Order: sequence, then C-alpha cells, then structure tokens
Amino acid sequence: MKLLIVVPCYNEEAVLAETTRRLLSVAGQLTAQGKVDEAGILYVDDGSRDRTWQLVQQAAAAHKQVGGLKLAHNVGHQQALWAGLEVAAAEADAAVSIDADLQDDVQAIFQMVDHWLEGADIVFGVRRERKTDTVFKRTTALAFYSLMRRMNGDMVYNHADFRLMSRRALQALVSFPERNLFLRGMVASLGFPTATVYYDRSERFAGESKYPFGKMLSFAIDGITSFSVRPLQYISLLGLLFMFISFCAIIYGVCAYFEGRAIAGWTSLLVSLWFIGGALLLACGIIGEYVGKIYKEVKRRPRYFVEQRV
Repeated sequence: MKLLIVVPCYNEEAVLAETTRRLLSVAGQLTAQGKVDEAGILYVDDGSRDRTWQLVQQAAAAHKQVGGLKLAHNVGHQQALWAGLEVAAAEADAAVSIDADLQDDVQAIFQMVDHWLEGADIVFGVRRERKTDTVFKRTTALAFYSLMRRMNGDMVYNHADFRLMSRRALQALVSFPERNLFLRGMVASLGFPTATVYYDRSERFAGESKYPFGKMLSFAIDGITSFSVRPLQYISLLGLLFMFISFCAIIYGVCAYFEGRAIAGWTSLLVSLWFIGGALLLACGIIGEYVGKIYKEVKRRPRYFVEQRV
C-alpha cells in the first residue's frame, strides 16, 4: 500500500526545509511500523515567486520519497490541492492533504492511517480549540460554520483541509466536474465511511499567512454559494416581505387620504427609497455571484497547467 502526503505551497521557502524533515520522519516511521509499504511527499508549487520550487527540487534530488508539481500559474490553494489529489487518485492507495506551514500536527497522521486501515475512507483532522487564533478570527470562523449549517452545507466544524482520503474516496472526488472548488464541502458530501482525529493547532513555524481577511472572506462566499441556493430563496422571501409592507403602506395611505390626514412625508419617503434601493443592489449582487459561477463553469477551462514535475 502506498500513502502520499500532498502539500500545496505558495511562497513557503522559509518553512519548506522543516516541513520536509518532519514529513519524511512521519513517512519513515509509517513504513518501519509496517502500516504502509511506501510513503511519500508530493509538493504542489502554486506559482510561487520565491525559492519554493528550487527547494522542492533539492529535496526531490536528496530523497526518493519526495516529488513535486510546479503549476504554470498561481491558481489558488483549492485548485493546487486538487492537482495533487488527482495525482494521488491515480498513483496511491490513500492520500493525506496538509498545508506547508506546519500549523497542523503531523503526528495526527499516524491516527489517520490507523482509522484508514480499520475501514474509514475519509479521516478528518479537526482542531480541538482555537487558542492560536485572534478573537476576530475565532468569532468569524464560528459565524462561518454556523452560517454554513443554516445554508444546508455539509461541513465538519473546525476542519480545514487536513484529512486522509482512500483511493475510492479520491477517485469519487476527482470525478466532480465543477471548477468552483470548495473541498471542505465536497469531501464531506461524498458519503463514504468517515472518522475524526482531534489535534492541537500550532502557530506558523515561519513565514506569513497566505490567507489575509480579503481571501478568507472570498473563500467563505465561495463556500456558501457553491453548496447552497438559500441566498436566492432569501431574496424571494425578502421580496414578499417588501410587497407586504408596501401593501400595508397603500392601505394606510388610502385611509389617511379619505380621513384628510395626508401629509407629505419627505423623510419617510427618502428612507424607504434608500432601504429598498440597498436591498435591490444586495439582491443583484447575490444573483451576480451565482451567475459568475455559472459563467466559470460553462467555459470549462482547465483548472491548472503543470509546468514541471520532479
């Protein structure tokens, strides 16, 4: 049996050597314990602008367990991870996906492999708590997961992209044709036997976060609109609410006219126009988000191009 550890990376030269050392240690222990026959690392360089790819090449030259894909352009974390999972689906019996920043506990991979050997096709790595996050990030993360539940999205709370997947699960995942990828929801929707491993998340070993607030917000919007049409349904409900309010206002206006109490209300009219106008713009924005996703899907452009492989 072959296990492949897939590591998407973007400008990670500061941490890559330590990542390789730790993951090689895990791979060596797994094969020494007889849990797998072969274990390797596959780095996916997502168009880095620093020395990340040179370090991957050096690691591949020094260790036969290390390989790498260099994508021709920066396509984003989810697409880069998808590229590695496609290779794993074709070449490995199972794959573990983990970020290069060493915040996820590599020791949890041993428990993941144990669950896989016991029959689980998907093993989720779940954070016990968020002590290393700021108050703002903890609050927004909780709000995101709560919102996804209300939107009928299949999400595992406090799970990012640290997971193990069997070949059967990998092949099912890569059969998905969509270009708008939200892997946390896609994997959870597969329906194969699952297990969970809890771990403590650490601070970044080195370097800077590649997910500032803007990217996190965009990622959250992608997650919601990729797995739920609830926002569109809410627009319809909002329209019905406005119709009801306007109907009540018409009745009130007619009654006031016949009773001789009709007074021009400039302020109320202005507030109403601003409110309705803002609601309409918001509705157009939500619909536009879905239309944009349809636009991306119908073009059927390749998700990525591989410039080089070692």
